[in-house]
Amino acid sequence: MAEAGITDIFVIGGGINGCGIARDAAGRGLSVRLAEMGDLASATSSASTKLFHGGLRYLEYFEFRLVREALIEREVLLNMMPHISWPMRFVLPYHRGMRFDASAPASRLLAAAMPWMKGRRPDWLIRLGLLMYDTLGGRKILPATKVLDLDDSPEGRPLKPEFHKAFEYSDCWVEDSRLVVLNARDAAARGAHVMTRTRVIEAAPEDGHWRIETENTETGARRTHHARVLVNAGGPWVADVLRHKVRVNASAGVRLVRGSHIVTRRLFEHDKCYFLQGADGRIIFAIPYETDFTLIGTTDVEHADPDSAPVCTPEEQRYLLDFANRYLRDPISEDDIVWTYSGVRPLYDDGASSATAATRDYTLTMDRAGGAPVLNVFGGKITTYRRLAESAMEKIGAHFPGMPGPWTRGAVLPGGDFPVGEVADLMARLGQDYPFLTDFWARRLIRAYGTDAWRLLGDAGSAADMGEAFGATLTGAEIEWLMSHEYARTAEDVIWRRSKLGLRLSDGEVARLEAWMADRRQALPAAAE
Repeated sequence: MAEAGITDIFVIGGGINGCGIARDAAGRGLSVRLAEMGDLASATSSASTKLFHGGLRYLEYFEFRLVREALIEREVLLNMMPHISWPMRFVLPYHRGMRFDASAPASRLLAAAMPWMKGRRPDWLIRLGLLMYDTLGGRKILPATKVLDLDDSPEGRPLKPEFHKAFEYSDCWVEDSRLVVLNARDAAARGAHVMTRTRVIEAAPEDGHWRIETENTETGARRTHHARVLVNAGGPWVADVLRHKVRVNASAGVRLVRGSHIVTRRLFEHDKCYFLQGADGRIIFAIPYETDFTLIGTTDVEHADPDSAPVCTPEEQRYLLDFANRYLRDPISEDDIVWTYSGVRPLYDDGASSATAATRDYTLTMDRAGGAPVLNVFGGKITTYRRLAESAMEKIGAHFPGMPGPWTRGAVLPGGDFPVGEVADLMARLGQDYPFLTDFWARRLIRAYGTDAWRLLGDAGSAADMGEAFGATLTGAEIEWLMSHEYARTAEDVIWRRSKLGLRLSDGEVARLEAWMADRRQALPAAAE
């Protein structure tokens, strides 16, 4: 639909919202360019709690539309990407002292109606909330809530003996940074031009369209692009892009909230997650992670500057340890932490009194600076990224008469063309076709690449055919794939975003990988070319 030399849509930001919008737009036949100043998913979108979930605690804030949309999306997304997302059961231990977050509307309502409860969450109210959670989104695949007896069950063994009962419900795991990369890959397969390591220097209206200046952060090369519509999906930098790159004075604002996580040694043998509620009304998760570890998070802390790299502070680490230890039979300490990570959530500033209470819903605004339209994306959560992209295209559609309608529901991501529930069969078949693979190796490849694992392995007949071995089953052949198909440029891209093998590789192995990739980069075009 683009005029000669003018792209239909230029997207700023290579996180999940930017890549989701680029994919949706490209699939509707629009010409698309996307610029990401670092690696794909290098900020918020690789630092989530890695769940597709409705947001059980958002019911306390009466965010029913958000919860319903997210609950519906869980199963839509599960069917789109059964390799990188899978069902997970969540165990919510109950005790009489559980309290609401004092700022939650449900807390204030209960305090007015039942003041003798003193902010406690009664058993019947949790049951009611979980009944709503089971039914609000039209659940079809995921199993329903049930009650657990913790006194004689695997789920009760890691917990203190004072916990006798729990509720068990369903949500889904997702490999967040791989989700972003697969959306970018699919966008590119549909004609989008994805430019990583490409910083937007300036965007200015010109004759009814946008003139965008970019700089390749690897080479310093500058380019000029022209687009009919600009999409500002800058995540934590959305306000900075709006005010300093696009130079639009808008009233909508963003609230930066840091969410930090710790990863410990494996704390329990089963494959279920714990949903833990604190005395202050907040919650954290303790989740089986990468086979041999446990992921614990998250915090909610105000973060002032998007350019200030988020880190899990000692205070946040202590908060998460203390929170978990209120439940765990065997206490954990700083010595058990093997890794931490932190991300900044760019929440829409709705004036909430606390970071915890700030809405996780998304807001899309359209501005016309000098006659050129710009769509700004505020807030959102990973579970609703596809619906956010559809909503963005509804707003953008006015500028493209005759644009086709929604199409992404049910359109699988690369490697996801197999039914939910057949992952084990796929792993077994991969092992039969490539007998040199260990069970860990086959599982890792299927969980990362799905049916694309066969393309990656090609005609390899032995581990030696996969090229140089870097440790933890990472090979030269896989790195070549990641560099040529998935925009990887550095060791960090590979071991923390395309995988989590950084948990298993030594410093020496990482250094060797970085040197190897530096040599290969000489033979590949610069990221933005």
